[in-house]
Amino acid sequence: MKIKKLLRVEWDAVAGILAAMVAIILHFLHVVDEHVILPIVLALMALLFTNFMRHTRNNELTAEQVEHIAHAVTDIQSALKVPDVILIGPRHLRSRNEQFIQHMSGDTIWYNLCLSMYTPQPLFDALLRPAIENPLVSSIQFVLDESQKELWQQKIQPKIAACVGSTKVREPRWRNLSKTVSFILADNQINGDAEALLSFWGEPFMAQTTQHDVPRFIFHIQRNSELLPHLVELERNAARDF
Repeated sequence: MKIKKLLRVEWDAVAGILAAMVAIILHFLHVVDEHVILPIVLALMALLFTNFMRHTRNNELTAEQVEHIAHAVTDIQSALKVPDVILIGPRHLRSRNEQFIQHMSGDTIWYNLCLSMYTPQPLFDALLRPAIENPLVSSIQFVLDESQKELWQQKIQPKIAACVGSTKVREPRWRNLSKTVSFILADNQINGDAEALLSFWGEPFMAQTTQHDVPRFIFHIQRNSELLPHLVELERNAARDF
């Protein structure tokens, strides 16, 4: 470590300064006159100027390297494309679902969801209540299969009525829906763009238990994904069928 510090010392500059100090001391002692001092001072100035020029060039080379690296990083970042769809597995399913619901805003669509997963109070409090009580959510519109009407009236509606902001939950649109696609569509309050959580009925995306169906895998549909217009069209077709 000490050797590295010694190597970093500008010994040529040190030698020049020492020579100048010795010459000045000798001049004060009247050992040498100004005719000897002047060449030493000029040599010292030339040495310092050469040292300055060397450091200036090194700084220029460093600046060029930094600029080159910055351009390379920019090129890499521009080449990296954010995925349109992110698959979320069982380990992160609940946390990502909660994060999505906490960040949603505006008018939201809940299409063909399995209501049985909201019947346990802890799941309702984690997955639906935050959306109802989120002040940035304007409305919650469920589009559900008619087979779930009884479950809605007996289990889900009373839980919704006990929430602050329950009036934003509109009467569901009851349809004859095939058990295939299920999604939540909403604007993201951070970037203002539409996003969706997409799932599918049946294995392997949804695990069927004796009490209720539980999502196992969901897809986070990012903003500007080509899938979003198709999901919007599904909801619009359900509205036209009313």
